Amino acid sequence: MVKRPIILVVDDAAANLTLCRGILGDEYDVRLAKSGKMALTALTQFRPDVILLDIEMPDMSGFDVMAAINKRTELLHVPVIFVTSHATEQLVVKAVELGAFSYVVKPFDVDVLRTKIRLALNAKSEWMASTEN
Repeated sequence: MVKRPIILVVDDAAANLTLCRGILGDEYDVRLAKSGKMALTALTQFRPDVILLDIEMPDMSGFDVMAAINKRTELLHVPVIFVTSHATEQLVVKAVELGAFSYVVKPFDVDVLRTKIRLALNAKSEWMASTEN
């Protein structure tokens, strides 16, 4: 059996978690976290191949989660795609400055999300291959 890439989806809205599992579950092993704290706990238990991360959450923002991820060297190769309903230039710049791979605005187009995940997985594979040499 072929191991499917693991996608960790972090969002405080249950409907968004359900939607992502529904549209990505056939192709990926989708794991869900309904808060930033739950995501950081999950990251001690498994290594996702891509993280889809909401920015606005009640316990800690996606930016706070990203900052915590950046402090863990074993997670630096995991691409993070921010998925949020806010697309201000300031937020996009902050996401990029924190090292986000990409940014998707809700409500998102399913094909755009899948394409960005595929690109993130390809970038991760290329990075991993380059560090093996």
